[in-house]
Amino acid sequence: MRERVITLGLLVALFFGVLVLAKGAGEWRSPGNQQGYAPPQPIAFSHRLHAGELAIDCQFCHVAADNSRYAGIPTSDICYKCHKFVTAPYAAVAEERRKASEEKREPRPIVSEELKKLYEAMGVADPLKPVDPSSLEPIRWVRVHNLPDHVLFSHQAHVQAGVACQRCHGPVETFERMYQYETLSMGWCVHCHREVNQTGVSGRPVHASTDCAACHY
Repeated sequence: MRERVITLGLLVALFFGVLVLAKGAGEWRSPGNQQGYAPPQPIAFSHRLHAGELAIDCQFCHVAADNSRYAGIPTSDICYKCHKFVTAPYAAVAEERRKASEEKREPRPIVSEELKKLYEAMGVADPLKPVDPSSLEPIRWVRVHNLPDHVLFSHQAHVQAGVACQRCHGPVETFERMYQYETLSMGWCVHCHREVNQTGVSGRPVHASTDCAACHY
């Protein structure tokens, strides 16, 4: 009787173990794979709005992508080029203008909660209030794409070869929040290099190295 109970218990444990493995198999990933990583950012920046609806070129914000290893995180000054004038979504501004017209008054300034964070970081939230520059805190954006330290990736080499940003980062113009679209694993990169050596990039032939030393040093 005791042996039957033990056998039954093992079978039940095995059954549930198989269920757990079957459920997790589709979610399993190799160590370091952060595909799908989408950390919250200090300001809810929408790539869908900026790169999609407004069709702003990636390099308007990521200014170093074509001449540096790193694409660069946009500085507050870059954001302020536009948001010195654009302080809230158009719908909110239009609604305030409509109300002002009905009430026969001047429209009040409308500033979105997210853009207030930008203005506070730059010390321009209140033009009448002097700000001590040493008290300002920069916007601490959270890095999304994190390659291992032993991997050398150059944005300059890829951008100058004509590789589109979407090749590695996915259709960013549709992302409300930026996330890691591809695995960015070594196998994924090597497969891409082999493929473009056959097909070329943007109609141009390329020689994308598959030598270990090209990416590891």
